[in-house]
Amino acid sequence: MSLKTAQDFDQELLILFDAYVHGTIDRRGFLDRAQKFAVGGMTAAGLLAALSPDFARAQVVPRDDKRIQAAMIEYPSTAGNGTMKGYLAKPAGMTGKLPTVLVIHENRGLNPHIEDITRRLALDNFVAFAPDALTPLGGYPGNEDKAREEFAKLDQKKALEDFIAGANFLKSRPESNGKIGAVGFCYGGGMVHMLSVRMPELNAGVPFYGNKPSPADAAKVKTPLQIHFAAVDERINASWPAYEAALKAANVPYTAYQYPGTQHGFNNDTTPRFDAAAAKLAWGRTVEFFNKTLRT
Repeated sequence: MSLKTAQDFDQELLILFDAYVHGTIDRRGFLDRAQKFAVGGMTAAGLLAALSPDFARAQVVPRDDKRIQAAMIEYPSTAGNGTMKGYLAKPAGMTGKLPTVLVIHENRGLNPHIEDITRRLALDNFVAFAPDALTPLGGYPGNEDKAREEFAKLDQKKALEDFIAGANFLKSRPESNGKIGAVGFCYGGGMVHMLSVRMPELNAGVPFYGNKPSPADAAKVKTPLQIHFAAVDERINASWPAYEAALKAANVPYTAYQYPGTQHGFNNDTTPRFDAAAAKLAWGRTVEFFNKTLRT
């Protein structure tokens, strides 16, 4: 059976799903409102399943790929939640030092898709590290609905400190060349923006469709940014003009791209919102940007 795409679903249903994903409505609210789209033998629960991630099907780099070394490890976060866990991936048999990239997950924690993204970066000759913000609540639970519930319980101020600690931990590792970038998606995109405000030593930031800080914070940003937007994503895009003006006023180096016809989450190849052409272009730009900013 072929993988469905966003074009297979009514736009109103996609907006409804986005509201569910981001906690505006709960599962029951989604199912109740999605019922009117359940035609031709499809149920509302079936629609939710069709829109939800299929991790195994979308995996690009197997967990046991011999070209990389990957493992879950612990790191300290004294200003955050104490001892945290994250997924570290690097090229197998690497010699010398390599640039590092912090990978920040969506609002579900360190799921298999983000682990796969981390392994992809290792194949591109980076040392990549993906912290799990859900560590203090037991870590990613293996179920997206449960992860959604757990994520709402996080202390977001401590979570920010956990990612800052993760970045510092990664940058100081013996494999590091001393330069660090960060890439994040949705919640993680917003967190990359926050790191750029808090960490002037961040060498490159790539937020995918993430919330922006207050325009007043733009003057604190010293990090070159490459920012990716979906076209059909009013919740995220509405705040961009004001923040862009603030970045320009502060002379922050940035490039912004918007991908025509795409939905929020277009880079995530585990769901129907994935857009293969846009994702290939955006990811190619991301790797090129990291190569330019972190290897010189």
